Amino acid sequence: MFSTIYEFRPSILNLRQIRRNLSSNTGRSLPTPPDIGILEGPTDWAEARKWATQFKAENIPKTLVELSFSRSSGPGGQNVNKVNTKATVRCLANAYWIPLWARAALVKSPQYVSSTKSLLVTSTIYRSQSQNIDDCLAKLHALVLSAASASIKNETSEETKKRVEGHQKAQKERYRKEKAQRSAVKQHRSGKARGGWD
Repeated sequence: MFSTIYEFRPSILNLRQIRRNLSSNTGRSLPTPPDIGILEGPTDWAEARKWATQFKAENIPKTLVELSFSRSSGPGGQNVNKVNTKATVRCLANAYWIPLWARAALVKSPQYVSSTKSLLVTSTIYRSQSQNIDDCLAKLHALVLSAASASIKNETSEETKKRVEGHQKAQKERYRKEKAQRSAVKQHRSGKARGGWD
């Protein structure tokens, strides 16, 4: 459900990896993002990229979010009717660990609740409460990471610049040859090459 709604679509493989790592969280706090409102240049991009790399390796601890539970809907028999397995995670959009440059994208996401200025993520995939909590935290992690990474631009390497220049030169040469060939065909049609119709 999450990856079909949200504009920045994290892959299923990444969500599984994050879920797997949630149980092995060592209690470390999340990295504090640099105090940059808008990413404008290579230095900003480098700092943001460094933060994203650190954030990708960490997991959101349960202590940084508000958890709530309710009865799930759908198949599941008595388990669904009796046990509060649906997990809901709420987090303020201006939390210290969410980068300033990502907040504009997060406000536009379907998970943003404007009345409380928070992000709301739910999960009913699993029959157990703990697995749904892990799923919610993984979704929130992917949401913040994709919103933050969307505005980070990569610098073009020298190798890529040279390769593009080579492609441009080859394209110009092909265009020049095609133009010369078309010109020769037109001259031949007009009879200038043979000296006229006489």
